Amino acid sequence: MIKPTKKHIINLDNQELSINKEDTEENLKIKRQLLRERHSRIVVMSLLLAALLFTVFFGTLENPVEYTFSKIGNRFNHRILFIVWALFTGLTIQFSVVQLFRLERFSFSKAYKYIIASTFFLVATALAPSMRELYPFYFWVHKLTAVIFFVFLSLSMGTFLKFVSRENPRLRKVIIVWTIIILGGVIILGLLYGNTGLFELWGFGSMLIFLLYLSLTLFEEQIVKQSVKLLKGEQDLNLGIESIFVNWEKLLKKKKKKS
Repeated sequence: MIKPTKKHIINLDNQELSINKEDTEENLKIKRQLLRERHSRIVVMSLLLAALLFTVFFGTLENPVEYTFSKIGNRFNHRILFIVWALFTGLTIQFSVVQLFRLERFSFSKAYKYIIASTFFLVATALAPSMRELYPFYFWVHKLTAVIFFVFLSLSMGTFLKFVSRENPRLRKVIIVWTIIILGGVIILGLLYGNTGLFELWGFGSMLIFLLYLSLTLFEEQIVKQSVKLLKGEQDLNLGIESIFVNWEKLLKKKKKKS
């Protein structure tokens, strides 16, 4: 006689799922965490990619060799779009960085305040028109807030990257190379072309690409670390990880169909 399989009810994203009792509480926690990390990775990388495309789109509305982002926004009737770009890009960077802080259990509280402050000053930079002839006061406000944005972003990212380099030595050289690429490109383009949109395109574009790389790498490592605990007997870890996500997503779909 076949004994009925006992079920264990869990709650995931406000969805109740029935899972075989053979899963221990620890395994259930790992599975829930794996699914959350995968969803978080998709959201973070989608937002970063959208911000990157938005940055390239806005920065090339006019000739970036001649005009900065601010001039493109204020002199060519793209002011609202400029503010939207600053708000979306700033919030995307903030959200992505905070998610990486959480993922790596980075507990330096000031870094959270720095990244929030950087978003505020990026939006403030967009709101203050950079038109010296018409608005001399706001022109200098624009310059000041732009510098403060860079300082707060550097303080937040700098402390976090030092932490990641210390905790994950394998990424140390990669982080150094990316830092040189981002800052070196900004400095070189600034020296060659002056105050134009090129160094802004390079600065924001390369930083968003770096965050894409960092998100992919750190989320992937976290998923693998958790999966190793769960799939000790699996010969192919990749297939094992994928089977976890497929089975849980099937359970979610069945639950949605019944409701």
